[in-house]
Amino acid sequence: MSGNRGEATEQVGFISLKVKSNDGSEVFFRVKRNTKFGKLMTAYCDRKELDINTVVFFMDGTRIKAEQTPDELQLEEGDEIDAFDHQIGGCLSKY
Repeated sequence: MSGNRGEATEQVGFISLKVKSNDGSEVFFRVKRNTKFGKLMTAYCDRKELDINTVVFFMDGTRIKAEQTPDELQLEEGDEIDAFDHQIGGCLSKY
């Protein structure tokens, strides 16, 4: 067995990811490469005390779906996921 912890982590199939919110705060997760993002999304919202229905997650400008996995998105160690407040509407009334 190698003394390099990073190699051992990759062999097990784990990846460390950072979730950054629009206020600049960061939450770090270590997940299996085949774990569905729904689990990470729920854990993030629990830690930040947010309703999961009010947050959307993006990777490089593309929205992440709960059923996707880090392997499906070809994420690498230390990649950053953006978490934004879900915006509804956008139309102003003149009256």
